[in-house]
This record gives sequence, C-alpha cells and structure tokens, in this order.
Amino acid sequence: MLIKDTLAQALAAISTQRLRAGLIILAMSIGIASVSVLTALGDSARRYVVNEFEALGTNLIIVLPGRTETTGGQPPLFGETPRDLTLDDAEALLRSRRIAAIAPLTIGSAPVSALGLGLERETNVVGSTYALRHVRRLTVAQGSFLPQTEIDKALSVCVIGQTIRNELFPRQQALGQWLRINDRRFRVIGVLASEGQSVGIDFDEIVIIPVASAQALFDTYSLFRILVEAKSKPDMYQAVDEIRDIIKARHEGEDDVTLITQDSVVGAFDKILTALTLTVAGIASISLAVAGVLVMNVMLVSVTQRTAEIGLLKALGATRRQLLWLFLTEAAMLSVAGAVLGVMLGYGTLGLLQAFYPNFPMQLPAWALLAALAVSLFTGLLFGVLPARKAARLDPVSALAKR
Repeated sequence: MLIKDTLAQALAAISTQRLRAGLIILAMSIGIASVSVLTALGDSARRYVVNEFEALGTNLIIVLPGRTETTGGQPPLFGETPRDLTLDDAEALLRSRRIAAIAPLTIGSAPVSALGLGLERETNVVGSTYALRHVRRLTVAQGSFLPQTEIDKALSVCVIGQTIRNELFPRQQALGQWLRINDRRFRVIGVLASEGQSVGIDFDEIVIIPVASAQALFDTYSLFRILVEAKSKPDMYQAVDEIRDIIKARHEGEDDVTLITQDSVVGAFDKILTALTLTVAGIASISLAVAGVLVMNVMLVSVTQRTAEIGLLKALGATRRQLLWLFLTEAAMLSVAGAVLGVMLGYGTLGLLQAFYPNFPMQLPAWALLAALAVSLFTGLLFGVLPARKAARLDPVSALAKR
C-alpha cells in the first residue's frame, strides 16, 4: 500500500463518517482555541507590563526612602521612614560621573481650579524639575516644560495634562492662564501630550510644578522618590553602588534607602508572567487531553464498525504496519483539521477581544502557534495508537466473518 493509497483510504473513511469526524474536529478545535487564547492573553499581559516599565525611561534607577530590612516590608508609600530623602540628597547624587540626570519627586493630592471660571477638581500634583521630561520621556504638546533653574528655587509655574486642560479650560487657550492649587496660584506654561496611564500614573490628569514649590505647597521637605538616569547600561549597575555610598555618607553611615533598577523590575515581571502564561496554557491543554480521549473512543468504535473492511485489506495482503499507519494517518488528519479550525477560532476570539480592549495588545506568539499545532498532532497520534494496534492485530478470517 503506497503513501497516496494510505492517504486516500484514510480520507475516504473520514468522509463516510462525517458526524464522527465532525465531533473529533470540534473537540480538538475547542482545545486548540482554548490554549491559543489563554496563551496569547498571558503573553500579551507579560509584554504589556514589560513595555510599561521600559517606557519609564532608559537605564533608570529609582531611589526610595527606607530599606526593606529596616521597615520589615516594602518601603512605605507614605508615613515614617528611617530618614527622609531631601533635595540636598538628590543634588549630591550628581557627584557620580555615571549619572546623566536626576529628577526628584514630591507627590500630593490637591484641589485645582481655573481662576475666574468657577471650575474645580481634585487631582494629583507632582513636584519635580526640568530633568523629569528627559528621564520620563514626556512630550509637551503646547508651550514648554518646567524651566531649567536651581533645584531649590520655587516658581509659580505649572505644566498640565490633557484632561486637566479639557476640563478646566474647555473653551479657551490654557497657556498663560492662572491655575489655583490649594491657596497658591500657578501660571500654565505648558500642556503635556496625551500620555495615558503608565505604571498606575495617569499623566493626562496631573499637574507638574517645580519641586521646591510642591514642598512649600504640601509643607514638607522630604521627597517621595528620586528618579536617576545612568549614562549607559554598564554605568547603571555601577551607579547603584555609588548612589548607595553617597546616601550612606550623608545619612551618618546608615544604609537606609532602597534602590530599584529598571532591568530588575522588568526581569522580575517577565519571569513571573512567563511562568503564569505557561501555567495557564498547561491548564488549558487539559481540554486537548479530553479531545484525545474522544479521538481514542471514536476510533475504537470505528475499528469495530470496519471489521469486515480490515479483514478484506488483510486478505488482500495488507500488513500490520500498513494497517497501523492507516488508522494513525486518519487520526493525524482529524487532529490537523481540528488544529487548523482551532487556530482560526483562536484568532477570531483574539480579534474580538482586541476590538473591545484596543489599548491592550492581543497577539499569539509564533512559538505558541507552532506548539499548539504540534501538541494537537501528538495528541491525535498518541490516542490513535490503541485503536490502530487493535485493528492491525485482527485475524483476517475472523474479521471477514465479523467475529
């Protein structure tokens, strides 16, 4: 029996039992679609988080007040720390030749209103310096960013996000207008381009003022964070040690800061979400095992129904190996058909989800697609072995007599 004869015989057997073949293809396609969609969602979540952190900047180091070992947990967002970070600490970091820029941050919430318009809302106010634009890769749509002045100089100027501009200055030019924050006035000198959310911060809904002005506004001298940009990736790792030494020298020998590098955060999330993706894909692959059991059961019924046909083939000289390959080919063809339909269903589902969530990247990685097809084929062959061996071992005389 030639290869083309085996393929023709397997195709003829499938076409004569369309309901049986349809059930197998449907079960296999549901399994493949499940694996494809869940794998794509997990991998898309991983790439989304990684891209969010990479968008923070290049060669970024985040300096946080307090150490994990000191506080007994993660550095607190608010509240007491062993020693506050100050503007002098931030300026001292520039002594390192490996640091390109620093952007101290003071963050608080306050009511903001447009003078003379009676419009007011609560929003986040960020105090920083001119360097924040470069460190965080911010884009100014109108006007200019904070002026490049001394770090401790308080100025009554601000840069606002797109949502703030639309809500407080809906029918007029925002540039040059006065904005009241708490009991202080700031002139709008710039409007950010629409940035959207980045790692939980919505830049469309913030007001940026000079860091010294923010400290006066919120009556504090401490900093929330210090963003540090190293000159290169090799410099970033060496700058970590230098930053720690500088702060330690300024804090009376106390190592009371936590340093987080951009690469460490990206690497940690990448590993966690990759493991989660593989776990979810493994859970979804259970449906493939169920489909494989269906393949085996239906194929066993097929062997019973085709006993006379098998006896005739053996009487005509078909060997056990040829019969084995005949049934395995039939199982493989059904599995591949199910896999192709499953991939189509998976892409259709991902396209539908992308329409509902346009900002979330939905994409099935190539390795997942190839793995799904390979697993589908392997499942079909694995669960097709038992029916194929049963058919190959039938006695031709008993088979022709349907015994």
